[in-house]
Amino acid sequence: MSKLESISGRALELAGSVGDTLRDRVPDRAMKWIETGAALGALKAGSRVATKFVRRNPAVAVAGAVGAGLLLYAVRRQQRKSREQAIEGKATRIEAKKAPPRKRATAKRARKTTAD
Repeated sequence: MSKLESISGRALELAGSVGDTLRDRVPDRAMKWIETGAALGALKAGSRVATKFVRRNPAVAVAGAVGAGLLLYAVRRQQRKSREQAIEGKATRIEAKKAPPRKRATAKRARKTTAD
């Protein structure tokens, strides 16, 4: 094992332990903010790449947009068609039975005698 490989391996271990420690010590709210910031950064970088691609290849971008639109149209049409169709199934009728009468507990009332 070369010295360079051992250094890079040690650096990866150190970075992993720092990340684990950071996750343990930082409150959940702060981690959510960090994740949101990372997501926004990725979105910003992705939009830059997409903009450059569209500027260099407008025909490909238009064809992709048209294809996505046709796909969306086909999916929506299929969903509408499936909603309008009757649902095939098998049903069995269950006859209603009259329940036996319930026995009611009669409460005994205590007689009150009044002294005059």
